[in-house]
Amino acid sequence: MFDELTKEDIAKMEAEIEHRKLVVRKEALEDVKEARAQGDLSENFEYKAAKQFKNQNESRIRYLEKMIKTAKIIDSKVEDGVVGMNCAVDVYFVDDDITDTYTIVTTVRGNSLKNLISKESPLGSSIFGRKVGDKVNVKVNDSINYDVIIKAIRYDDSAKDLDLRKF
Repeated sequence: MFDELTKEDIAKMEAEIEHRKLVVRKEALEDVKEARAQGDLSENFEYKAAKQFKNQNESRIRYLEKMIKTAKIIDSKVEDGVVGMNCAVDVYFVDDDITDTYTIVTTVRGNSLKNLISKESPLGSSIFGRKVGDKVNVKVNDSINYDVIIKAIRYDDSAKDLDLRKF
């Protein structure tokens, strides 16, 4: 399965890769070099920690490069009055009689603690492309579903500036 990413997501990933290659990699190699100079490597905690940090940085670079290589580019432009990428949506939960606001983002920027939901999530996929006033049935699985009503839609310009999720 390919991750859906916007051009902004790709640009952020490329910037992180460049930073990791030019800055973090250099620092990590210096740390390993300094720790190696301290002597016995078998009991040298600093050396092990420096190597681990260097390996984590290289792993993150490979991960980001693979994400970019295999990504499906999606358009972040939205049509007025329609739920799309980077839209903040006021959703009324019929059964609970409450309204919450969620912002639709790509998978790599999803963060349910901040009400940032991906368009692949059950709620995100159900409301994506819908309009104010639409009553939507959200199917979580074969036995769980619930109804929501879209109350308001706003383009959330700050959503595209969010940090990408770290692993």
